[in-house]
Amino acid sequence: MDNKLRITCEILAIAGLIDSAYLTWIKLTGQYAICGPVGDCESVNSSPYAEIAGIPIALLGAGAYFLIIVLLVLEPRAEIWAEYGPLVVFGVSLVGVLYSAYLTYLEIAVIRAFCPYCVVSAIVLLLLLIISSVRLMGERAEISAVS
Repeated sequence: MDNKLRITCEILAIAGLIDSAYLTWIKLTGQYAICGPVGDCESVNSSPYAEIAGIPIALLGAGAYFLIIVLLVLEPRAEIWAEYGPLVVFGVSLVGVLYSAYLTYLEIAVIRAFCPYCVVSAIVLLLLLIISSVRLMGERAEISAVS
C-alpha cells in the first residue's frame, strides 16, 4: 500500500511542479497567464505578494515540489531516505499548505482576485499533506507492531 501512496505522491508532485514551473515562467518572462474566463491570474501574479525578496513565490513552490519528487524517488533506494523521507515530505507539504492558506487569504481579502493555477497548487499540496500523513501513520503502526 505504501508504494501506491508514494507513487501517488510522485504524480501529484509532478503536477505541482508543472503548475509552479508555468507560473514561474510567466513571472520571469513577463508573459500573461492563460486563465481564460476563470480568475484573474494577472492581478495575482503581478501583486507584491507574488515575490519574496525578488524571488517569485512560484519558483519557491517549484523548488518545494522538486524536493518532494527527489525525496520520493530516493526513498526505495537507501535506508536513510526510507526512514526520513516520509517525514520530510510531510514537513514540506505542511509548510506548503500553511503558506498556500495565507496566499489564498491574500487573494480573497486583499487582492480580490484569484488564480486558478494557485488553487491547483494549494489542492495538490493539501493532497500531498493528507497522503504523507497517512504514510506516517502507517509507518507508526508498523513500528508499534514490531515493538
